[in-house]
Amino acid sequence: MAFVFEELDCQASPLGDISLRRRSEPRLNNELVYEVKLGDEFLMSSLFVEAEEQLASLALAALKGNGHCEDHEIVVGGLGLGYTAVEALKDPALKSMRVIDIMPAVISWHQKGLLPVGDILASDPRSTLVEGDFFKLATSSEAGFDSSEPEGKVHAVLLDIDHSPSHWLNDANQSFYTETSLRSVADKICTGGVFALWSNELPDAQFGELLNRVFVDCEAHVVNFPNPYTGGESCNSVYVATVK
Repeated sequence: MAFVFEELDCQASPLGDISLRRRSEPRLNNELVYEVKLGDEFLMSSLFVEAEEQLASLALAALKGNGHCEDHEIVVGGLGLGYTAVEALKDPALKSMRVIDIMPAVISWHQKGLLPVGDILASDPRSTLVEGDFFKLATSSEAGFDSSEPEGKVHAVLLDIDHSPSHWLNDANQSFYTETSLRSVADKICTGGVFALWSNELPDAQFGELLNRVFVDCEAHVVNFPNPYTGGESCNSVYVATVK
C-alpha cells in the first residue's frame, strides 16, 4: 500500500483553524489513521479511542446499576471522531441521544461520512447532532438541554471536550469545573442518573473531592491501552458519578 496523506477538511473556528486529516502509519503496516488538529495542536487520533468508548460503556453500565434499565435519554458533550456516541448507540436501552459540539466543521464531517464511523451519528434516528456550546447549555437556568423540552431531565451526561478538568481546550471552560456549575448540570439529570467525564490525565484527587460534594458513588476509572509509538501502554481516565 502506498503512503497516504490527505487533508480532508480545514475550516476556521472560534478557537482557530480545525482540520481533519487521514494518513497511513508506516509503523503499523500503513494502517490508516484519522487525526484532528486545532491550529498546530493535535486533538484526537483514531489510534487512541479505548477510553472514549469506555466513557459510554462505563456510564451506561452505572446507569443500569442504579435501576435505570431502559429508554435512556442522554446528552454527549463533545462530538470529535464520534467513538463515544457510537458506543452509546450500541446499547439497545438507548432511546435518544443529543450530541452537542460547538464546531460546525466537526458536525459536517459526520454528516458527510468522512470519518471511520461513517455517517451513523447523522443517520441513526436516536441520534441528534446539535451545534452549540455545551457548557452554556449545561449551566443555563433552564432545567433541560432541549429548548423544546425545557423541563426535561436526561438520564446521563457524558462529557469529552477538554483535555482534563485542569487542562482546558479554551480557558473560558475553566468555570465549568466548579461546584456551582457541576450542581447546575446535576440539576438537569434525573435522580439515579449519571455524570461521566473523560480525562487525558490520571485521576485528580482534588477533582474527585469536588465531584463527591455534588454527586454520590463517584469513581475514577483508569483506562489502559497500547501505544504503538512507545511500545508500551498509555492511559486515560473516566470519572463516573451518580446524581443524588
